[in-house]
Amino acid sequence: MHNEAATDREWEEIVAAHPKGSILQTRWWGELKSEFGWDWDLARVGESGAVILYRPLPLSLGAIAYVPRGPVVDWSDPQATGALWQEMKATARRQRAWALWIEPPLLNTPAARSQLQSLGMRPTSRTIQPPSTIEIDLTPSEDDILMRMKSKTRYNIRLAERKGVEVREGDLQDVSTFHQLIEATSERNEFGVHSARYYQRVMEILQPKGRASLWLAEVEGDVVAGIIVAAIGGRAWYLYGASSNRHRKKMPTYALQWAAIRWAKARGCTTYDLWGIPDADEETLEAEFTQRSDGLWGVYRFKRGFGGEVTRFMGLWEQSLHPLYPLAARLYAMREGVE
Repeated sequence: MHNEAATDREWEEIVAAHPKGSILQTRWWGELKSEFGWDWDLARVGESGAVILYRPLPLSLGAIAYVPRGPVVDWSDPQATGALWQEMKATARRQRAWALWIEPPLLNTPAARSQLQSLGMRPTSRTIQPPSTIEIDLTPSEDDILMRMKSKTRYNIRLAERKGVEVREGDLQDVSTFHQLIEATSERNEFGVHSARYYQRVMEILQPKGRASLWLAEVEGDVVAGIIVAAIGGRAWYLYGASSNRHRKKMPTYALQWAAIRWAKARGCTTYDLWGIPDADEETLEAEFTQRSDGLWGVYRFKRGFGGEVTRFMGLWEQSLHPLYPLAARLYAMREGVE
């Protein structure tokens, strides 16, 4: 479905250079998703644009157009934003989209909400990407990054080293091992995971371009944990993580995150995104995390230790492009495997 502009390598340079550019707004992400139930296209006006994913509705009725962590635009420029919005809607309509969904890379502020409303968008209670996350500033030295962490997290990173946890960068041959680990993690923590082929394609598409890295933690040659991290421009994201029940007390997951943080910093990233915590303000998070383990609460306890800042994005906003969109929304909700 994607047009010729979507294969233009210049677009990746624009995304990488943008302060809010995301790996989810690259043509590589569109290529990946096109193999797993989505179509994609690029709406572009000059230096602004949006990778749009399309999820088909049942009965070939059309699609839902979805812009993950985008669009890529100078949000302070009303003219550029308005022109891009018209192009996004026109592109989506050409693909028979009944609605335009976006999860913009904007902080959840009254000004941002007002701006989206002025563009015809309205907020929803749905989310696809986690609306809240923790971002770690990578501009200080490694020693200073460590000092900003909670003391227990620093202790666990050093404990892993003392207990013989070895971390190495994996390759495509290691993806099957990672998938076995993530299936075990899924059973333990009761969350859904992708197929082995999905993670294989993530690495095949992104790793050769230096945009993704698989890190594995071993104890005496036994792989006990792994993570996949992606990066573009000045930002890196912890996308997928997995661990076994073996050697958990040796803290291999802490060693993995520290290796990924160092990798991201070495390649020039200034922000490391831990990708997903409960959607609550920091006061609520700190007041409740010791008592809760449902949803993302369990991972918040782990992620908060790395010394980053809680960031709350806008969540999912929508604009109807079809008079029968409410019906389409119900049909969309019937589909499984939406991510």
